[in-house]
Amino acid sequence: MLKTLADNVFSFDVEWIPDPKSGEILHHTEPASGPGQEARAAFEALWAEARKESDPADFQPYLKTILCKIVSLAGILRESLPGGRASLKLVSLPVDPNDASKSSEKVILTSFMNAVGRRKPQLVGYNSAQADVPIIVQRAIIHGLPGLGFSERPGKPWEGVDYFDARNSEYSIDLADAMGQFRDRPSLHQAATLSGIPGKIDVSGDSVAEMWLLGKLDEIVAYNEFDAFTTHLLWARVAHFSGLLNAEQYQAEQDLIRQLLESEIAVGKQHLEKYVTEWDRLLAITKAD
Repeated sequence: MLKTLADNVFSFDVEWIPDPKSGEILHHTEPASGPGQEARAAFEALWAEARKESDPADFQPYLKTILCKIVSLAGILRESLPGGRASLKLVSLPVDPNDASKSSEKVILTSFMNAVGRRKPQLVGYNSAQADVPIIVQRAIIHGLPGLGFSERPGKPWEGVDYFDARNSEYSIDLADAMGQFRDRPSLHQAATLSGIPGKIDVSGDSVAEMWLLGKLDEIVAYNEFDAFTTHLLWARVAHFSGLLNAEQYQAEQDLIRQLLESEIAVGKQHLEKYVTEWDRLLAITKAD
């Protein structure tokens, strides 16, 4: 289980789609500057290459992350305050989904790595060691970006922050590993909802590619924010189980999340109302036991 609670914790989730440029380079599809038929053809070429003979013709297989493009990254930044208190902040990239200059993969990656390299928080994800961290690394390398402190590694795990060794470093926490191994590993949706925490609401990861093709990046970011809140609430529950948060502190963490949701709704993020409603529904069911 978890051993350390750092001064800064970042519970995050990444959303990605097949990269049209990968289709252009590897399968000679037409260049695609954004959503549209050219991008759809590139997606299909990448999926077709990955399908097995027994798969249906319209099956969308999981692609190697290096063939994909990050379109959104969201997280909850937790900062420790004097007196044992904490503050929470919602971080969403792109900052403005309607501004193409702020929505490119390079901007998302640079913003993330710069902030993480500067603050050095504990990174918390679900299946992050196998998916989220590798795609960040792979795509940054493809773009020729510097690691900006995110890529720095100590000589030994106990000598500093290491984001690339989830089994030994206290700064790369994969909640999926904490919840189980192999066949017994639950999905984020299963682990969350059975704990009284909202899981997938209306949208699943399989829908993201189609949403992007339809120009619905704002909806992808909203979905990504749901997963960020879910990941942090599950982290708090695991931290409580691990003895890092006592009962009072665990309740305070949930209260902080609710306050953050309310403040974000107040400034216009109405989609989060659905998250609060689902949270209340699940709490009513799980607390009935």
